[in-house]
Amino acid sequence: MTSTTLSFVNENDFILQFTDDTSMALCLGSSLIARRGFVPYDQLVRYKWWYKNGYMSSTGKCFDIGMATCDSLLEFQRRQKNFAEKYKIPLEQLDSLSDFDLLKKFNVYCSNSGIAGNGALMRLAPVPLFFYRQPIAAVEFSGYSGQITHGDQKVYDACRYYGALIVATLHGESKDHLLSEKFYQTHKAWFGNQRLHKDIQMISEGSFKRSGGLMDGIRGKGYIVNALEAALWAFWSDENSFEKGALSAVNLGDDADTTAAIYGMPPVRKSISTSSKCSSTTGQHSSLQFLYDCGNVVWCKYKKYPYWPGIIWEKTHKATRT
Repeated sequence: MTSTTLSFVNENDFILQFTDDTSMALCLGSSLIARRGFVPYDQLVRYKWWYKNGYMSSTGKCFDIGMATCDSLLEFQRRQKNFAEKYKIPLEQLDSLSDFDLLKKFNVYCSNSGIAGNGALMRLAPVPLFFYRQPIAAVEFSGYSGQITHGDQKVYDACRYYGALIVATLHGESKDHLLSEKFYQTHKAWFGNQRLHKDIQMISEGSFKRSGGLMDGIRGKGYIVNALEAALWAFWSDENSFEKGALSAVNLGDDADTTAAIYGMPPVRKSISTSSKCSSTTGQHSSLQFLYDCGNVVWCKYKKYPYWPGIIWEKTHKATRT
């Protein structure tokens, strides 16, 4: 199943406004910073705030949302209410739970196998930015961050793979290394030696390297496999020009803003290093720099915090993760 977007705006209303892609990324980034770590319950709370109240929206309201995301957030709300009744939690406290033992009892996987929209990938960047010092954690958390709203294995692996590309970028690896068909093999330890879904494996081996682009079947669709392939095609063919790549991504049509949002993630290291020179997008680049710096601070202070991959998630949610 792919993701369909619910649109609540008129055509041409997006001038100087960011869409749901950035809003959800900001929700995720704010959660990482505020909670000083990976707390998926809090991430879902912030996504819900965005959907219901316009939190982190460029207009003060949620003006479009993917169907898969919407369904998952409604399921999250349903589970919250049941959870509150079961554990006698006042409703006004439900969005600010911090008790670790209590949070372990909440199943944050609010989606199902077969839900494979691109909404999980478009918001990904804050996770690898925040955890880049520990690649194994960054890659695993990248996968989990997507699967709480989009439950398919392809989503988990697409987010892991793209998260690894961003981490590698932050570690100074070249574009050629990022786009190498051997990238997964040379970074296999980052993936916990877990194999990728065959559709994602094909992309990692270079299926996006098609000089004809749209004419060769590259599509910027809502299906996460198409979206990942399209973004990497734009990156591969951009001739080291961010402007050219972004335009190529958008010109694929279909879910254009999401293809462009995903495309823009691997060059994020360049964005960070040149943030002080980019006057037209100072706010955006300053936000990236702040998240990057916060990740460094939190890493130093909370290296052994309890929300660590392989400790919490494999023990508490292995049976429920799709």
